[in-house]
Amino acid sequence: MHETRLLIGGAARAASNGKTFERVNPATGTVATRAAAATPEDADAAVAAAARAFPAWAALTPTERRKRLLAAAERMDARTTDFIAIGAAETGAMANWYGFNVMLAANMLREAAAMTTQIDGAVIPSDVPGSLAMAVRQPCGVVLGMAPWNAPVILATRALAMPLACGNTVVLKASEGCPGVHALIGEVLNEAGLGEGVVNVLTHAPEDAPAIVERLIAHPAVKRVNFTGSTRVGRVVAEHCARHLKPALLELGGKAPVLVLDDADLDAAVEGIAFGAFFNQGQICMSTERVIVDRKIADAFVEKLVAKARTLKAGDPTQPGSVLGTLESEASARRIRALVEDAREKGASLPLGCEVNGAIMQPVIVENVTREMKLYADESFGPVVTVQRVDGDDEALQVANDSEYGLSAAVFSRDIARAMNVAKRIESGICHINGPTVHDEAQMPFGGVKASGYGRFGSKASIAEFTDLRWITVQTGPRHYPI
Repeated sequence: MHETRLLIGGAARAASNGKTFERVNPATGTVATRAAAATPEDADAAVAAAARAFPAWAALTPTERRKRLLAAAERMDARTTDFIAIGAAETGAMANWYGFNVMLAANMLREAAAMTTQIDGAVIPSDVPGSLAMAVRQPCGVVLGMAPWNAPVILATRALAMPLACGNTVVLKASEGCPGVHALIGEVLNEAGLGEGVVNVLTHAPEDAPAIVERLIAHPAVKRVNFTGSTRVGRVVAEHCARHLKPALLELGGKAPVLVLDDADLDAAVEGIAFGAFFNQGQICMSTERVIVDRKIADAFVEKLVAKARTLKAGDPTQPGSVLGTLESEASARRIRALVEDAREKGASLPLGCEVNGAIMQPVIVENVTREMKLYADESFGPVVTVQRVDGDDEALQVANDSEYGLSAAVFSRDIARAMNVAKRIESGICHINGPTVHDEAQMPFGGVKASGYGRFGSKASIAEFTDLRWITVQTGPRHYPI
């Protein structure tokens, strides 16, 4: 069993009241991590520590901030085996998923390091004689980052990398689903020498989440908020931020469609869709939830997808033959199964059935889904993909856009011009042509539209999210006044 403490002001400490909580391994039912359960007073202390550290961190030269962030990236890479061991026990994900998490997260730190000299402004022509007018970007202060458990190293690092590069200090509110992984990120950054209080990490019991979140957002020293998670919780975060007039960057749920046009390479489409739908048990915000396939090729496509899915096995990540890992909890399995059963009862067909054992769910393909089924609109966040047959590109687009979500999407076609025209009409923040919906790189503008949130993570795109743009003038000569 792994044990973690809070990171506040560069020091690891117990919760102020000594309370802890336990995270259970979904594959075995044993305790994976015992973590400190922060109180609202601990939340205040973390923000205060970040506020104290802000002036010195913001005053560092860009090159010095870059140096420290690069050191953190190297330290993160060096702790890969620790991340894998703790993460697999906490969430039941495969070692290759956690290895990818660490690799991309370290690259996010490197990309952020490269951005420290790219936070620039502009000289703006003024109608006032002798006025030098400038737009200047400055760090805003303490940034609150909130990350989920499903891609825990990537998403928690993303919540703090660019804020740090921009000269801000950070409080990371860890997910109760992976307290050990998120605490380890804080440990890595602290060991790398960022500075006491530059990054602070709070773990908390599930029942305390609402009070902790509200306390953190309300704190006067918190100037920006970023949240990655469900649309339901994102709405709550947005409401709190609106109440306190604090800008928020929200990356929320998804119901990613893949449009398979009638000239698509079916083998390539099947490979991309199987990866996008079933990898990490479909527990990725970008996971392929809907396949919209032209009726002319639908039968052949479904046959190939079913055959591919039969080769993919979910199971305890420590056991041979498992390639998909487990769901994060048995409760998730019950929720997803209920969506599938509702579809079956209302006329959907399941060529693979729906096999669930505890927190382990084998891939599920749902055909003949209709709007009356909950699965049509609700995000499954599991290894479930629906297949809908359409006639032509226009109907495919109509179905693709018939969703409140708009995070990721994909189009498969041998005609790139045609695919580009289709991609431009899909309502999503991200769209890939002849590639999977699951794709992330540190330097890309990442975010969604509609109920998938607003704002963008990723290098230059996020500079605007984590800085204040100020108008500053210097009067270089005499100025005329009307009075």
